[in-house]
Amino acid sequence: MEVNAEFDRSVRITPKDHNWVASPMPGVERMMLDRIGDEVARATTFVRYAQGSAFSAHMHDGGEEFIVLEGVFEDEHGAFPAGSYIRNPPGSRHTPSAPQGAVIFVKLWQFDPDDRSHVRIDTNKLGTVSDAARPGVGVSPLFEDARETVRIETWAAGTKAQVEAPGGAELLVLSGTVSVDGEWLAPWSWLRRPVQEHVQLEAGPEGARIWIKTGHLDHVSAPGS
Repeated sequence: MEVNAEFDRSVRITPKDHNWVASPMPGVERMMLDRIGDEVARATTFVRYAQGSAFSAHMHDGGEEFIVLEGVFEDEHGAFPAGSYIRNPPGSRHTPSAPQGAVIFVKLWQFDPDDRSHVRIDTNKLGTVSDAARPGVGVSPLFEDARETVRIETWAAGTKAQVEAPGGAELLVLSGTVSVDGEWLAPWSWLRRPVQEHVQLEAGPEGARIWIKTGHLDHVSAPGS
């Protein structure tokens, strides 16, 4: 299966485009954003857990990165409310569930194979560092290595600035609104830009909070390749 697998093209998906499909586990639905592969896939996905739903125990051979958007996601490592950012590296194992229901934004098989860094951050408790080059933008770092940089940016109302993307970029609007190419994007809108195609944004009247990953599209491959 291939979904938005041409990584030299821009992709924009807004909530009105969301098409939820059932996963192999009862009560768990997915909205596929990009994908190379079938059940074992390099994938970027919204996953929606109905109240009381769960996945069986499994290993993430290619690693798993996610942010909880709604509800509480649980596994044997803890209960993670909305705003939690998690990285489970290659070789990690867990048994996910959502007794109260949850929605997560998750990326699979997109790690350095040698990465063994576990990350668990409650982004609700993070401060911001002002970006001197972009007035009105505050940055909350989440993760960085030689392949990628992951952060949350908080944009003041009306801020106009650019997200540099020499190695490609993904943006997920967490709250507020942003304008891209004249279109206003609501929360849970997702944007992917290819290598060397930077992103010009304008924050709406309520400002915006945006999850951003850059650099990683220099390293696109399918599982096992």
